[in-house]
Amino acid sequence: MFEVTEVSSEFDAKIQQEIDAKTKPLGALGALETLAMTIARVLGPDEPQITKPTLLVFAGDHGIAASGVSIAPSEVTTQMVMNFLKGGAAINLFCAQGGITMEVIDCGIAQEIHDQPKLINHRLGAGTGAIHREPAMTLGAVKQGFAMAKERVALHHGRGCNLIAFGEMGIGNTSSAAAIMAALLGREAAECVGRGTGIDAATLARKQMLVEQALFLHCEQLGDPYGVLACLGGFEIVQMTGAILAAAELKMLVLIDGFIATAAALAAVTIAPNARDYMIFAHESGERGHKLMLEHLNAQPLLSLGLRLGEGTGAALAVPLVQAAAKFYNEMASFEEMGISI
Repeated sequence: MFEVTEVSSEFDAKIQQEIDAKTKPLGALGALETLAMTIARVLGPDEPQITKPTLLVFAGDHGIAASGVSIAPSEVTTQMVMNFLKGGAAINLFCAQGGITMEVIDCGIAQEIHDQPKLINHRLGAGTGAIHREPAMTLGAVKQGFAMAKERVALHHGRGCNLIAFGEMGIGNTSSAAAIMAALLGREAAECVGRGTGIDAATLARKQMLVEQALFLHCEQLGDPYGVLACLGGFEIVQMTGAILAAAELKMLVLIDGFIATAAALAAVTIAPNARDYMIFAHESGERGHKLMLEHLNAQPLLSLGLRLGEGTGAALAVPLVQAAAKFYNEMASFEEMGISI
């Protein structure tokens, strides 16, 4: 379904020379220099521009939420989607501040919302199956979710977007993301399951137990990433995975948010390893397991703010850093231009 080509290293030396020639000590802009290299490799070495940055928020509900793995009931997913549509959430504010186009996509929340023209309908169902008792969805739903996401990303690419970020909303989705992480990395549930939005010790123990049950129940179907997503995924995680792959196929910069988005990125890289070349990792969240996934993906996140909100908030906050890296690469004077001797 996706043909993701490796990013060429043909111009790496030229890009590095351009960065090193700027009026600064070598390496003095730290991670922004690495970021500039990624931008120039993906978008081209000759004055790459960030155009129409866009953030898609995928929303979906999870059957496991009914077993008490979160501080909130599933109804909050729908309530927060309405908050996004009304402009009252953190992600709305951060996108507005950064000049980022934001779009909300219903991938399968339990309570369908009607008469909201700004809400994109990509529903795959009214919440997934409870993964510790049954598969989250069918393989057909995974493929359908990928197709929907591919179409949506292509639409924004056609409008001129070359930097796309992804957020999510779904009560219970850290359980799904932890299970996906454990399955794809061969880790124990205890290494992957965290406190999500702030559960207590007893709830954490129950959450870990249910993820362990899910991994045991589906162990024979977890040999490939499609089986992992079908058995353990969320509708929003599946569509985020498809969107990451679609963006990489179109040679766009892909800005990865926190724990749940990184689980989707891990699934995407497992399906198409070259997708990693297009990724920028926004931040390291406060969620247990995120650091392990980042290390596996050889990712150096731009921010470390202890965020655990989701929604794409870390990605939105990182967009100005991406723009700053492109700006210094394109416009900062060189020593030769300024006649400065070094």
